[in-house]
Amino acid sequence: MISKLLIITTGGTIDKIYFDDKSDYQIGEPQISQILHAMHVAFDFECIALMRKDSLHIGDKERKLIHATVEASDASHILITHGTDTMVDTANVLDDFQDRTIVLTGALNPARFRDSDAIFNIGCAVGAVQSLPPGAYIAMNGKVWDPKHVRKNRRENRFEST
Repeated sequence: MISKLLIITTGGTIDKIYFDDKSDYQIGEPQISQILHAMHVAFDFECIALMRKDSLHIGDKERKLIHATVEASDASHILITHGTDTMVDTANVLDDFQDRTIVLTGALNPARFRDSDAIFNIGCAVGAVQSLPPGAYIAMNGKVWDPKHVRKNRRENRFEST
């Protein structure tokens, strides 16, 4: 059982805001705190809004910052919201933490949308981070994935085994 969950937000579709009829999106405030408060979760959490980037704009520099943030924390259970396009790359950078359970999740539709998968994915990630052994994982599409054996299928808009 976790005493406190550290949540690190990096942006991605989960936090996108729809602005106009040209499908212009921008990344807004992290939605996960509001979602967890609305669900009346039975655990304490801290949320660090590390960046607001589409994952296509997360490179080595940003991954080093995410890694350093995890390393600087004393949390043993960490949930990271991340854009889906490069989530696997970031998860693989975090696989060297053998004393922490780290789960990355995101959404294929913004959390503010009625048909978003965000709440479902967050719920899966919260369950996963509490029950898995130390390591880095991805929780998407109702499944927990080893980042070494998963990819995003952009055509089907889902994650799948490699």
